[in-house]
Amino acid sequence: MIGRRALCKLTLTFAVMAAGAGCGPEDGGPEVGGQLAADLTLAEAVGQMLMVGFRGASLDREAAAMLRGIRPGGVVLFDYDAPSKGAMVRNITSPQQLRELTSAIQATGDIPYAIAIDAEGGYVNRLKAKYGFTVTLPSAQTLGGGAPADTRRAAEALADSMQDLGLNWNFAPVVDVNIDPESPAIGAIERSFGGDPAVVAAHALAFVQAHHERQIVTALKHFPGHGSASGDTHLGVTNVTDTYRRTEELAPYRTLIDGGYDAPIMTAHVVNSNLDPSGRPATLSHDIMTKLLRNELGFEGVIISDDMQMGAIAAAYGPEEAVLEAITAGVDIVLLANQQGAYDIQRVYRVRDAIVRAVQDGVISADRIYASAARILALKRAYGIWN
Repeated sequence: MIGRRALCKLTLTFAVMAAGAGCGPEDGGPEVGGQLAADLTLAEAVGQMLMVGFRGASLDREAAAMLRGIRPGGVVLFDYDAPSKGAMVRNITSPQQLRELTSAIQATGDIPYAIAIDAEGGYVNRLKAKYGFTVTLPSAQTLGGGAPADTRRAAEALADSMQDLGLNWNFAPVVDVNIDPESPAIGAIERSFGGDPAVVAAHALAFVQAHHERQIVTALKHFPGHGSASGDTHLGVTNVTDTYRRTEELAPYRTLIDGGYDAPIMTAHVVNSNLDPSGRPATLSHDIMTKLLRNELGFEGVIISDDMQMGAIAAAYGPEEAVLEAITAGVDIVLLANQQGAYDIQRVYRVRDAIVRAVQDGVISADRIYASAARILALKRAYGIWN
């Protein structure tokens, strides 16, 4: 991660960032993660690879049973229940309620949970003023038009608030370059810092540093780049083969990884046949997740999928099939937000069982599962989630 020791070396200038300053976690790492993972059963190791969503402003019996039964690595919380179009209560209604919920979640597990939200700023923000939250960020587009120092100050206030609420992971910042300002999922709703990769990298670094200083995990998204997409992967297959600009869209990732970033990166479900001739969505592509992100860019941290129930995946793959393909591609954490399609908390059990069976049947190696569990547990140690 760009952690406590790396922060002493990194500045907000693009030149220093690109020069490769950085250092590893202070009290976590692959060796520590491997030692912790070795004590897990196969089902427990698989559980660490799942991040799940559920209904309820408090932890009801069904959700608590799922957490105790699956022992997932993390949970993702929302303020709006999409399957019911808001008729059912989700997870966030007030600051005090959220503190009580995060405390109740942590009380169910012997390995502490990563508890995540989307708090990018602007349109994508689960901590809204209407629920009583007092810290709000402008959109990335607005922040990108100013100085990185201002982005850092805004992100510091957000990270302080998250820490107070019992949250330890922000699914942000977006490092998609604003190739198409009308892109429905990115540019049109101001989720990009801008069209210049250097500006995107500088503001993303400021955002990341503010969070990491407060031991809040971040996730750069959406790899390998969603900024040129004319479609929305929430709704269906989105092909960027003809619009993707490889040099520009990979540049923020190259810069941040070279600068020491090894907190998580979140995938995109876009199809890019120039990066993977098979036409698989990036999340399911070994060429993109392993050959490009791991091997070419040198990323060694946790790879987390975008929600595996989004239309771009669900349109062509069954849920268990998609998860197995994502793991084979190189994804460490699969996100099952229970926000797309019909709400079904039992899906988490089916996915967990499918992964265990795949190992037992020799489709996926046990070593592959334990490698991901080691990365995840090292991440939890490095950010103080699991002391």
